[in-house]
Amino acid sequence: MIYLDNAATTHPKPKMVNYAVINALSYSANPGRAGHRMSIKASETVFNCRNKLCNLFNFDKPENVILTPGCTYSLNMVIKGTLSKGDHVVISSFEHNSVLRPLQKLSDSDYITYTVADVFEADNERTLESFRKAIQDNTKLVICTHASNVFGIKLPIYSIGSLAHYYGVMFCVDGAQTAGIHSIDMSCDSPIDFLCLPGHKGLYGPMGTGVLIINTNYAVDSLCEGGTGSSTIDFKHPQILPDKLESGTLNLPGIAGLSAGVDFVARKSTDAILKHEINLMKKLYHSLSHMNNVILYTQEPDINNHAPLLSFNIKDTDSEDVSYLLDKNYSIATRAGIHCSPLAHKYMKTDKTGTVRICPSAFTTEYDINVLERAIYNISKFKKFTK
Repeated sequence: MIYLDNAATTHPKPKMVNYAVINALSYSANPGRAGHRMSIKASETVFNCRNKLCNLFNFDKPENVILTPGCTYSLNMVIKGTLSKGDHVVISSFEHNSVLRPLQKLSDSDYITYTVADVFEADNERTLESFRKAIQDNTKLVICTHASNVFGIKLPIYSIGSLAHYYGVMFCVDGAQTAGIHSIDMSCDSPIDFLCLPGHKGLYGPMGTGVLIINTNYAVDSLCEGGTGSSTIDFKHPQILPDKLESGTLNLPGIAGLSAGVDFVARKSTDAILKHEINLMKKLYHSLSHMNNVILYTQEPDINNHAPLLSFNIKDTDSEDVSYLLDKNYSIATRAGIHCSPLAHKYMKTDKTGTVRICPSAFTTEYDINVLERAIYNISKFKKFTK
């Protein structure tokens, strides 16, 4: 199988990740709950993971690195933990349902309102102006993805963050498609207040892992309360980080795997991973652009303006059918449809058709892309579809 659905979750995982998960099961006592050696070792695993994430994202407050069940959960923590009745939120036209749906639910109950700011590919000034126009007197939070999970188009997050701060507004970034691939700076000078990440994509950790990095003094209310191993005698939930936002038993095997995944990324370097993946997408783009029946939706991918993923369609052929044929006839795994991003598809006018999405990983080879190119050519030329 040639696996090119890495925007959903990376596969395969590095061997060191698999080993770390299995090894953690041999000492997976509850971290921070006891003084025996297994619990202490479990706590060290969690502590080391926080520190490694700090190093990767140029951050110096490990206590503000919150380990969560996933990026969706991290985003919900920010949205539901910072907003009050009457607040306004600005999001981009490329947001995933993990941003859109929580906001829509709050909007449906007349708790908050939100505005969608348009994004213009490779035109940061127009994109920035779109966000500027969307900000209102009661805007509390700006949330945007670092890069579209459908089209790979990047947003100028540092400029948008600086704009938000100019108006006294908090800024949150969804790094689902860029963490571990593009460098993200969370130093004290960064305008990013909240960075939400999945552990299982570009960081190569297991599913069920996520991260929220808090780079601000703004308070985030807890989404869930319970046991933390600290302030146990108190009826009230602790207000110190990370305990405030990490109730219950942590996913120790997942965290151990995530820690190993961060090691893998650090050893290869995000620069090397990005260069490798972008070059593969450039090659694919160039090939597809010469196929008469293939539709592309963006400019040629480049490091400054795109994450390494690509969407396409074949004329007069359903995107789901193309993905099915790639799997059935060529053993190539892709994802077709709307990709949990109806806003992006409506903005790019592909909401009726969806697209076929290709996303490589550090393990994808040029040979894999050669096989994909030939497969797409055959499907586009002969358009044979038989289930």
